[in-house]
Amino acid sequence: MHEQVKAILHQVRSEPPNILKALLELQERLGYVPIEAVPVIAHILGVTTAQVAGVLSYYPDLRVRVPGRHLIRVCMGESCYASGCGRLLRELQDRLRVDVGETAAGGTFTLETMSCAGNCAVSPSVMIDRDLHGRLLPSQLDTLLERYK
Repeated sequence: MHEQVKAILHQVRSEPPNILKALLELQERLGYVPIEAVPVIAHILGVTTAQVAGVLSYYPDLRVRVPGRHLIRVCMGESCYASGCGRLLRELQDRLRVDVGETAAGGTFTLETMSCAGNCAVSPSVMIDRDLHGRLLPSQLDTLLERYK
């Protein structure tokens, strides 16, 4: 794993070091940022482990665990909130038997929230992987999830 991390970081290294860019690239390629690689990341970027850990913990879109095969993100923006995204989130938690940030048994789905999907006209919205679904009702979730199993 560390060799793969090193190879990726050598491709995106910059002066001055851009920790966020490096972590986002690692996550894009690996699906997550391995927490055990933080010292390696810091060394290659020429920063402290505290700086890497600080960026990693500050940005909620960065994850340190392997995600499920499909990433479900519920929009929690103002329009989605007013349109019932809280009900969708609770229903997903119940159906998948997970809390936000967790992966369902079997590794099929990881459930997360997002601040805004930019789909306000058809809220509430849920993204599954890169697919955006709007005007969702809790009663539609079974059919939607079945498409991704």
